[in-house]
Amino acid sequence: MIIRYLDPLEKLEYEIIQRREEGNEIQAEALHHSWLKLQKKPDNQAREAADKILADLMKTDAKNANLSLTEPDDLAAIRRASQHNSPAPHKPHHLAETDLYDRLLGGWLGRAAGCLLGKPVERYMRPILREMLQSNDCWPLTDYWTQEGMPQDIMDRYPWKRRLGFESLRENITCMPEDDDLNYTMLNLHVVENYGPGFSSRDMATAWVTNLPAFQLFTAERVAYVNILNGHDAPESATFINPFREWIGAQIRADLWGYISPGDPAGAAEMAWRDARISHSRNGIYSEMFFAALIANAFTGQEARKLIEDALTHIPVNSRLAEAISLVLALPIDKMDWEGVLDELDRYFGRYHWVHSINNAALTVAALLAGDGDYQRTICYTVMGGWDTDSNGATAGSIIGIIQGAKALPEKWIAPLKDRVRSSLSGFDNAHFTDLASRTLNVIQRPISSKNDGSISQSDDF
Repeated sequence: MIIRYLDPLEKLEYEIIQRREEGNEIQAEALHHSWLKLQKKPDNQAREAADKILADLMKTDAKNANLSLTEPDDLAAIRRASQHNSPAPHKPHHLAETDLYDRLLGGWLGRAAGCLLGKPVERYMRPILREMLQSNDCWPLTDYWTQEGMPQDIMDRYPWKRRLGFESLRENITCMPEDDDLNYTMLNLHVVENYGPGFSSRDMATAWVTNLPAFQLFTAERVAYVNILNGHDAPESATFINPFREWIGAQIRADLWGYISPGDPAGAAEMAWRDARISHSRNGIYSEMFFAALIANAFTGQEARKLIEDALTHIPVNSRLAEAISLVLALPIDKMDWEGVLDELDRYFGRYHWVHSINNAALTVAALLAGDGDYQRTICYTVMGGWDTDSNGATAGSIIGIIQGAKALPEKWIAPLKDRVRSSLSGFDNAHFTDLASRTLNVIQRPISSKNDGSISQSDDF
C-alpha cells in the first residue's frame, strides 16, 4: 500500500526541492540526477532505490551536520539570530477576567469561523476561486461558500474538499466540522492541562501518539509521527527523511500558546518552539513562533502592523520567513486593491508549494494589514488568496477574534457554528467553544505545577 507523505518516491521528489530551498544546490542537483534515473525503473524497484538514497542521505547528514547561523533550529541560537537576543521580562496583562474570557472566546470562535470559510476550497488557487465565486454571483467573497446557483459544470470541475467540504457550505453548516486546524488547538489545550506550560517536546510527542489518529495528520506531522513510533525523539523526529519540514503544519499549531500567554510573546514563542521542533525545522519552526508571539500580543489590542513588527523580532532576522514578512510590510497595501496585493504575493512567493509555511504566512500577514481590524474583510481576503485557505483563514480569524472579542464578532459568522466542534480527539468531540474558552482561562489562572514526565509505560501501551 502506498501511503501519502510516507512514499519514498514522493519524499525524494520533495527532498530535492527542500535542499534547494536550504541553499544546498549541489546536493539537490545530485539527488535530481538520481531521481531522473529512478523514473526509468519499475515502481517497486524505484521505491526501494529511493528509500536507500534517502537512508544514505540521512547517514551523510549525521556525519556532516551543517548548522546554519542564519536559520538555526536551537532555541538559544534562534534568539541570538533574532532581534530578541534575550527574552524580555514578562509583564502581566491587565485585562479583567470577563474581558480576558471574551477575548479568548473570540480567538476560539474567530479561528473556527475562519477555518470553516476556507475549508470547502482548500488547495484551490486564486483563478479557480474567482471562477467559482463569479459563477453564482458571489464575487468578491463576503459569506460562507454556497453551491446554490453554481453551474453543474463548475462543481464537476472543482469539487468541494473531499473530507467535510460539502458539510462546510453555507446551506449545510450545523457546527464546526472536524478539522486538523482545530484538532491541534484542542490537543495543545489538553497538553497544558496535563503537563502545565512547562511541557517538554517529549510530552507533546506522547500526546500525539496517544491521542491523534495517524491518518488525521498530514505532510510533516505524519512523517514525524512515524519517526516517533520508530524511536526518533525531537529534533530527529522532525528531520529524519522529512522533506515537508518547512511546510505549514507547525504554523497551524501556534494559537493555543498565544492564548495562554496574553501579553507575553516571548513565552508563547518558546512554547511554540518546543512544539514545532517535533515535526519541523528552520522556517517551519519560525512560522509557529512568529504567530504564537503575534497572538500573545493581540491581547494588547494593538493595530495589525505593530503586532506583526513585534512578532518579527522573535525569529531570525536573516531567515527566509523574516525576509518574506518584511517584504509584505514594505508593500503599500493601504493604497492597493486586494487583487493587486495578491498579484505581488504570487510574484514573490508563487513558487512555493500550496502548503509551505512562507507563502501562507506572507498571505496571512498581508490580509491582516489589508483587513485593518475588520473581521469579515480579513478572513475573506485571506481565503480569496488561495493556497492553504482553511489554515490561513483560521489564523487570521483567531487574531482578529482576540482583538475584537467574542461579543463584537458578527453573528453572521459565529451563529452557524452553534457553539460546537466535532473532533476525533478523545474527550473533545462535540465540545463547546464556550467551554474551551473557560478551560483556556483556567490554564492561565492556575498556579504552575509540575506534572508527570509524559512517558508511556508498557502497562499503559496496549
